[in-house]
Order: sequence, then structure tokens, then C-alpha cells
Amino acid sequence: MNDADKKRIAAKLARILAMLCVRNTKREDLYAGIAPVSKTGEYSDVVVIDAERRKIPWTEVSHLDDETMRTLMRQIVNRLYTFHLMADDPGLRETIDRWAAAAGTWDDPEIDQGLLGADVTE
Repeated sequence: MNDADKKRIAAKLARILAMLCVRNTKREDLYAGIAPVSKTGEYSDVVVIDAERRKIPWTEVSHLDDETMRTLMRQIVNRLYTFHLMADDPGLRETIDRWAAAAGTWDDPEIDQGLLGADVTE
């Protein structure tokens, strides 16, 4: 297999994995809701007022608590595991085929240099 074919196959697989195992997860709940308006573009003009009446700059607000992150990561890992283990299952193949067209419209993936040799922390 030539390099162009390897890249084409890897790109298609990456998009499908992202669509099925990351996009349609708890992450959708995090994405839902009202997005704040920023006139500066970098959200330095947005604040959150919490239950104790503290004004917290948007850029300093934690947008995920520990339990939400655990839930999200469990769901992603379980979906990746299912994808790899059950890739030949007819129902999963049908799901892959159905979502592949939508995922195929996304930008071309690029090599993530940070992942190559980077220290991965918890």
C-alpha cells in the first residue's frame, strides 16, 4: 500500500472514530446551551457569577467538573473499545456507513506533533 492510500484510510478512520466515539457522547451535553457573547473575541469581557456571587472571568472558569470529565472519558473509552472489538458486527458496520458520509465532510486531519513523544499526564 502506498503512502497516499495509508493517509487516506487513516484520515477516514480518524473521522469515523471522532464522529462515533467522541462527537455523539456526553460532549454534546457540554456543547448544548447558550454560548456567551464576547465583543473582544477572546472572552476577556465575559464573567460568570456563581452562587456565592463571585465574578469569575470566563477564561478562568472550569467548564468541566471531575465527575463530568470521568463520565465523558468512560463513554469515549467504552465506545472506542466497542468500535475495535465489534468492528465486524453488521449493526456497527451499518452505523459506520451511515455516519461516514457526514464525517467525510470534515477538514482533513493533520499529524499532531504534540502527541508524538509528548508526556501524557492524567
